[in-house]
Amino acid sequence: MAENKHPFVEGASIDRPPMVCGLNYQFWKVKMRIFIESIDRSVWDAIVNGPYVPKLLINNVYVDKPWCDWTSEESKKAQYDSVAKNIITSSLNLDEFFRVSQCTSAKEMLDILEVTHEGMSDVKRARKHALIQEYELFRMK
Repeated sequence: MAENKHPFVEGASIDRPPMVCGLNYQFWKVKMRIFIESIDRSVWDAIVNGPYVPKLLINNVYVDKPWCDWTSEESKKAQYDSVAKNIITSSLNLDEFFRVSQCTSAKEMLDILEVTHEGMSDVKRARKHALIQEYELFRMK
């Protein structure tokens, strides 16, 4: 029986998030954004902006509002981060899951995955320059 060598064998589904396999993080990141936005745009906003935490103004200083005083609207906004964390962790293999399992927000999870698979901006820039130099040396040969 022939084995499928394609890294994205799970297929498309509107009910199941795309699985990250580590081979093409950019592809997964775009698919994941589209998947999350299709569920609720506010869930993606919770990832981009971080979790919503209601605040109170006390003596001209903003402090976190006690959970028992949250309105139903504030609870709903805060829940978006939990939904995002659930979606993200549902798309990870065991190794990737343990990499982000200690994160407290979905934004932190995606930031760690991005640094792991893409590197910091300095690393990306150095990698790009190395590839350009390698290409130019190849052309000279």
